[in-house]
Amino acid sequence: MNTCFRRNLVLSAMTSMTILSVIHPAFADIKLGAILPLTGTSASIGEDQRRGIELAVENLNAKGGVAGQKLDVVVEDSAGSPVTGLNAVRKLTQVDNVPLVVGDFSSSVTIPVGQFLVKNNRVHINISGTSADVRKIGQSSYSVIGLDDLSARFSAEDVWKQGYHKVAFIAPDGAYGQGMAQQFKQAFEKLGGKVVAKVLYTSGQPSYRRELEQISRAKPDAYVYTTYGQDAIVLNREAWELGLSHTAWYGMYLTMAIADSPAQYTNGQIGMEVSGMAQKTEGQSYTENYQKRFHEKPRSVYGSYAYDSIMLAAAAINKAQSASPEALVAAMKTVAPQFTGLTGTLNLDADNQRQTQPYLKVKALNGEPVAR
Repeated sequence: MNTCFRRNLVLSAMTSMTILSVIHPAFADIKLGAILPLTGTSASIGEDQRRGIELAVENLNAKGGVAGQKLDVVVEDSAGSPVTGLNAVRKLTQVDNVPLVVGDFSSSVTIPVGQFLVKNNRVHINISGTSADVRKIGQSSYSVIGLDDLSARFSAEDVWKQGYHKVAFIAPDGAYGQGMAQQFKQAFEKLGGKVVAKVLYTSGQPSYRRELEQISRAKPDAYVYTTYGQDAIVLNREAWELGLSHTAWYGMYLTMAIADSPAQYTNGQIGMEVSGMAQKTEGQSYTENYQKRFHEKPRSVYGSYAYDSIMLAAAAINKAQSASPEALVAAMKTVAPQFTGLTGTLNLDADNQRQTQPYLKVKALNGEPVAR
């Protein structure tokens, strides 16, 4: 079957500047929704996630679609803003009438979007929000990625084993950063370590020199940080200019922390990354199809989580043999807990959150995260 994808950018009547992108084959019969940061500080990763969705749709439709019908995914831009994300989810449910929405990238958008969907008896699939507060969204919200308690525990143990016992912590001030700071501190101090300084910065500032100089006075063994987009570029450059790169830097989710920064500012950093390819054969096929389709390697690991979200939704539709909201809410309860995708078996708990999550130990080399 031939699948035609098109992307429409229109001015939404529901928000002053909402970017609409529609991924769909001709004559699609079943329509789902996605909310991603296609503009703003996380646009590069948002585009990678959009591509993951596109590959999933192409794969499913090439095999006959879902429940015997072709699949259409309407993708809305959140621009990394909770307000824009809420406008997008209202449009998806009230205009497009989708029964299920996947997204967003950041927890600060994911949480209100998920809450809106649960309140309106629709299914929500969280593809990359990791704040512990995601757990509280509600019973028709499911995560295909592990939350901060898992990543923070992994990172704390990794930092401790590297011999760094006195660290400074840096993260954006929001649901994600606050959760990371709390979870990491708790796990690290349980091991005997100490967080001697902490900065939760306001995103979007032109400079973070003041914050960096402030925490450098604590003379940490290492800087532990998590950041993304333009903020990451500024932080990495200014830390290098201030000479702070002579001290070890550890990136939680290193890929997004170094993705847009020149290699000279990040070479030598170590960190962790969520594994995007727990299934070796399927992962290799995904990577090959991605390169063939988009003429470059996957930009991040997060595209594979977006891919899995659509495959999970398709499994639920096939189980229910229906795409009605009520049927999907019921089907997800039996399909999601042990669903296996590119990123492994979800192994969900009673709150629909992963109990296990594969992570990688990585380092920055020539601008790329590589295994260490």
